[in-house]
Amino acid sequence: MGGQTCYDINFMPDRATATLTAVLVDDEQLAREELTYLLREFPEIEIIGTGRNGLEAVDLILKFEPDLAFLDIQMPGLDGLGVARRLKESDAELPHFIFATAYDEYAVEAFRINAMDYLLKPVERERLAETIERAKRALQERQKAGSAAAMGGMMDASSGTAVAQPVRSAPQRTKLLVRSQNRNFIVDSQDLIYATIDDGIITLATANLEGQSNYRTIEELQASLDGETFWRVHRSYLVNINRIKEVVPWFKSSYQLRMDDKKHTEIPVSRMQTRRLRDLLKL
Repeated sequence: MGGQTCYDINFMPDRATATLTAVLVDDEQLAREELTYLLREFPEIEIIGTGRNGLEAVDLILKFEPDLAFLDIQMPGLDGLGVARRLKESDAELPHFIFATAYDEYAVEAFRINAMDYLLKPVERERLAETIERAKRALQERQKAGSAAAMGGMMDASSGTAVAQPVRSAPQRTKLLVRSQNRNFIVDSQDLIYATIDDGIITLATANLEGQSNYRTIEELQASLDGETFWRVHRSYLVNINRIKEVVPWFKSSYQLRMDDKKHTEIPVSRMQTRRLRDLLKL
C-alpha cells in the first residue's frame, strides 16, 4: 500500500440522531463486518471509522476522538491492549475501550487498564445491548460532570475570579473480574455485595458467585467504584449499601451488617464507621 495508512472512514448521513460515536478495529474482515452489522441495529451508535490493526486504531482514535473503541486483542503491529496503553500515555481524550475477541485469557489485563467491557466472539446481540446501555450511562455521567464544571466556571467568571479548566473524570469501573474454580467470570460492579481482604487476597461476593479479585488492595478497588454505593465499613470490608439486609446490634453499642448473599454474611462495622451508620439509618 506504499507505506500509507489504509483504514476505512464511514460517515453516516444523520449524525444528529447518534449519541455515541465509535471506531471498530479488527484484522479480520469478517469479524469487522459482523460487528458492524450488529452495531447498526442500535440507532444510538454511529460508526465513524474502521481499521485493520493496532496502529490504525491509534490513528483513528487520535483523529476522531470517538466515545467508544471496539478493539480486537490479537492484531498485527500493535495489539488491542497495546493500543489502550499507548493512548493512556498521551494527552488524548480517551474513549471507552471495549474488547471483542475469541480469547478469554486476556480479560484480567483488559480490566486492569479499565476496559468498559470484554466481549467474546461470536458477539451476541443481547450481550452487546448490555454494553451499549452501560456506555450510554457512562456518557451521560461524563456530560453531567462537564456541565457542572462549565457551570462552576461561569460562576467564577461572574465573580471576576480566574476560571480553571474542567478536569477530566476517570472512567468508572462498571465490570469486575472474579476468579473462581480456575475460571474468570465478569460481573457488573453493582452486583457486588461485598469485598473482603485476608492475608493480601481480596474476595468478591455476589448473589451467585464468590471468588478472588485481581485488585491488590481494598483501597484500589474502592477507588474504582461508585463512592455513593460502596462503603468501607471496616478496614477489611467494603460493602454495597444497597445489599445490606439487616443491621444487627453487637456488643458495646456496635453493629454488624447482615448482607444479602446466600450465606447472609455478617460484617462488622468499625467504631469509626458506627457513627456514619447511625446517621445513615437514623439508628
